[in-house]
Amino acid sequence: MFFSNSGNAKYEKIFFDFNIKSIEGNEINLENFKNNVILLVNTASYCGFTNQYDGLQKIYQKYKDKGLIVMGVPSNSFNQEKNEESEIKQFCEVNFDITFPMTSIYDVRGENAHPIYKWAKDNHGKSAVPKWNFHKIIINKEGKIEETFSSLTKPSSNKILSVLDKLLN
Repeated sequence: MFFSNSGNAKYEKIFFDFNIKSIEGNEINLENFKNNVILLVNTASYCGFTNQYDGLQKIYQKYKDKGLIVMGVPSNSFNQEKNEESEIKQFCEVNFDITFPMTSIYDVRGENAHPIYKWAKDNHGKSAVPKWNFHKIIINKEGKIEETFSSLTKPSSNKILSVLDKLLN
């Protein structure tokens, strides 16, 4: 039997081996983001942490030229998301001027989770499984999980910024 956590991750696949649909319905080949650092965040429109969109956009603006991709993954895993991608897209653009990539709506935990989230759990353990909306996973330029942060950790926190500074410089 194979037990996996961050200490002995086998990484048969890396993040850049996956595809995911954009909020507009187009296929995103994550190989196109190779050699970038990814901040993967499951999002929701009706969550107490929804104001973190503002911090995510600011980080994206600050670091995108250094190779940071913030990727929002709308999820109704916690019953706090709109039902339509078009509504989410409009909500994010109108309320937070979001310009970073957003995906279609996906489950982020359990049997129906998107393969990226199953991969994260298999390779990094329970800390990679979102316990709530706005859980953050930082993926390094090699396509492996560098660090995870709970919903309580704001995007602008020193914890997140120090990891990004280390990976992008």
